[in-house]
Amino acid sequence: MSVWDDLVGQSQTVATLSRASSDPDAMTHSWLLTGPPGSGRSTAARAFAAALNCPRHGCGTCRECTTALDGTHADVTVVATEGLSIRVEDARELVVEAAHRPSVGQYRVIIVEDADRLTERAADALLKALEEPSARTVWILCAPSQEDVIITIRSRCRHVRLRTPPTKAVAELLIRRDGVDPAMAMYAARAAQSHIGLARRLARDEGARRRRREVVLMSGRIRTVPDAVGAAADLASIATEESGSSAAERDAAERSRLLETLGADPAARTQPPHVRSQVAALEKDQKARATRFARDITDRALVDLLSMYRDALVVRLGSGVDLVNEDARAEVDALARGMSADELLAAMTAIGQARTRIEANVPLLLALEAMALSLRLPRR
Repeated sequence: MSVWDDLVGQSQTVATLSRASSDPDAMTHSWLLTGPPGSGRSTAARAFAAALNCPRHGCGTCRECTTALDGTHADVTVVATEGLSIRVEDARELVVEAAHRPSVGQYRVIIVEDADRLTERAADALLKALEEPSARTVWILCAPSQEDVIITIRSRCRHVRLRTPPTKAVAELLIRRDGVDPAMAMYAARAAQSHIGLARRLARDEGARRRRREVVLMSGRIRTVPDAVGAAADLASIATEESGSSAAERDAAERSRLLETLGADPAARTQPPHVRSQVAALEKDQKARATRFARDITDRALVDLLSMYRDALVVRLGSGVDLVNEDARAEVDALARGMSADELLAAMTAIGQARTRIEANVPLLLALEAMALSLRLPRR
């Protein structure tokens, strides 16, 4: 057993990080791990943190390894924002924490899972700590690509790039780690396009599989303007269906805990000014979290929809590449017959533009409607 067992298809990354954990000459104190969504950036970061503090450099069974992997190690801090950005206040708190000596392990490790969400001021606040880290502090930043991190940050880190793991390797992980049926594991790995977290969810959640199928089959139903408007509305509602009532329950629980901490009466009609200000700050964070969640869920749905046009193009061009949606082969073939290669490429471009617009804060429904209008099947 090893801390690297769940990092599939990343032999070069494992070799680099494993060597650094055991060889001082290969070690540096600021790292940037990049790779496509689902490639295992955060898994690699936690495994590296465990290996750095493990007496055997990543055995996977000792207390240092197990606590680092499950997020309870006293010297490993993991920042995984649920909001739209990492604020300068959060960055300053990390800088202060990074200055402390480790309490039980060899290194104090700061993992920032969403370094691409650092605001410019937050990044500036981290610069000094990255340039001149404490002797026993290690920074591990994670982002989709180097370009997603401002140059002043990435120029001060050693870059390690993860790749998209092979579908077969992801399926084998689901079988070994989660006990998933081999056929289901292969379907989930292929449908998730090797995104390990999503593959696990598809394999275990029938509702997630149903919603994904509804999304990919939209490609063959958008023929008229009303069809396009309806499809956009359906896509916009996906995030609401995904969250269900859990978000409201969590928000209420957080508010209740805050009032209890402040010694305020939850049943009071009005609260003192200092309580109101903290409640308002909490509600602002909750709203940002909801926005981020809606964007992420919608983006994933668009990636699934994009896969249908990609598969149709593969069929249209007679390529020997495996299909993402092999389980929807009949629908893929129909889409390939109904659209030319140029039209399929235009549809893929429209989906890409929608993803960019949503990330740039264009109203969700507006961006989806503009996209859906471009996806209408041509009349022959």
